[in-house]
Amino acid sequence: MVKGLVHIYTGDGKGKTTAALGLGMRAYGSGLVVLMVQFLKSMETGEKKVIDEFLPGFKMHRGKGASKFTWDMTPDELKELKAEVHDLFKYAQDAALKGDCDLLILDEILGCIAGEFLSVREVTDFLKNKPEGLEVVLTGRNAPSEIIELADYVSEIKCIKHPYQKGIPGRKGIEF
Repeated sequence: MVKGLVHIYTGDGKGKTTAALGLGMRAYGSGLVVLMVQFLKSMETGEKKVIDEFLPGFKMHRGKGASKFTWDMTPDELKELKAEVHDLFKYAQDAALKGDCDLLILDEILGCIAGEFLSVREVTDFLKNKPEGLEVVLTGRNAPSEIIELADYVSEIKCIKHPYQKGIPGRKGIEF
């Protein structure tokens, strides 16, 4: 059995999820089963549509996500979001332990840590005890040093320039 490694795509630039999807497509095309669990996201996207319609061995699982920024949420909304994040993380852990996937992508899990919906320890415990052959990808801004230490690949995607800085909102087919 080939040892599964841990990848991190982090930074303030656009493209972390896109990089993870690219690796997922490569793995799927090589016969691996891919599971992407998306945290904090619920918007319909082009990639979700393609995955759901055409790629039976590439599953995408997500909750209902947040309809507004966390700083605009009530305490009850924050509590509900935290419960959803924990449910999604449990789903991902269970799928990994049952051997339901060869590549597990935990999209925006680093944002869940930054937002204090998950602890660094919960994620590091999972990474330390994951099945030996499981490849894992984590995405999001501000990767904690404890998780970086456990990773085999760490790529930082840095924003040099972004249309949002000029007031151009996300565009269907490009940003989502």
